[in-house]
Amino acid sequence: MYKPVDPKVEFPKMEEEVLKFWEENDIFKKSIEQREGAEEFVFYDGPPFATGLPHFGHFVPGTIKDIIPRYQTMKGKKVERRFGWDCHGLPVENLIEKELGLNSKTDIEKFGIAEFNEACRSSVLRYVNEWRSIVTRLGRWVDFDNDYKTMDPDYMESIWWVMKALWEKGLLYEGHYILPYCPRCSTVLSNHELNLGGYKDVHDPAITIKFKVTGTAEGSAASQQGDLKTLADGATYLLAWTTTPWTLPSNLALTLGADIDYVLVVDGAERYILAEARLSAYYKNSADYTVEWRKKGRDLLGLTYEPLFPYFKEAAAQNAFRTYPGDFVSTEDGTGIVHTAPGFGED
Repeated sequence: MYKPVDPKVEFPKMEEEVLKFWEENDIFKKSIEQREGAEEFVFYDGPPFATGLPHFGHFVPGTIKDIIPRYQTMKGKKVERRFGWDCHGLPVENLIEKELGLNSKTDIEKFGIAEFNEACRSSVLRYVNEWRSIVTRLGRWVDFDNDYKTMDPDYMESIWWVMKALWEKGLLYEGHYILPYCPRCSTVLSNHELNLGGYKDVHDPAITIKFKVTGTAEGSAASQQGDLKTLADGATYLLAWTTTPWTLPSNLALTLGADIDYVLVVDGAERYILAEARLSAYYKNSADYTVEWRKKGRDLLGLTYEPLFPYFKEAAAQNAFRTYPGDFVSTEDGTGIVHTAPGFGED
């Protein structure tokens, strides 16, 4: 009644037998055809680049993504799974640049944009067979024969149609957003592209800068603190810390932690505002300073200060050069006050 089970199971052989059965009997195709007219389940899966071989970063999410469509298929739903290829972006462009010996946007223009695009188009699917073999070996059910490519005209037209529909519904707007930029490629970068190896952490000297307090912004939390009005005496400074001194010409704000305790200390003829927890990093002897008051960061929001450089002075009318709250501010390093230059980072 039952087949004998070999105690020494060869799992790789068993997998190959299952895969062979699926292929010879079109099991995946039949799982769709037999559910014609049934409720559909659509599963969106971001397409990979076909300019490189699949790796562990594809295997794990690919296996997880295979579970959901299978479960919905078992529930009787029709689940088509077209595989796709991302044909745009820097990966293919960088690959072709290396093959053609091009080093800049100027080189590409001299070579010919149309010719460069054609070189990218002809090579973008060079590893399709390898992808098909490996994904199939993983046991994942996807439709390679009816795949889509982001460079197909009908695909691009569908994206344009979506953008047009969003525009007509008033869902698109123009604004400002900080993104990393590659001067060599003359384009912005995604976080993924930024971490491909061209960006690395380096040790740089940190400096502490003093920003002269000029008063309080009208209606701000700081303006409600009567004793803060005396800070605009020309001798009171906010001490800020930065590891990127080259960004100081673009400073537009100083950021404090709302729940951090700050102190005003008198040091000779000048007064400084910094986090109380950071006093020991700047003063080895408590006799070298006198604490006038302690306040939470939330009470110091809206202090205004004098710009270090004149480049963006007019931005003061747009609420620049004042203190703002930030959840990234800590007292582990620096002064508890962070120099903020939005042009160099999202924070």
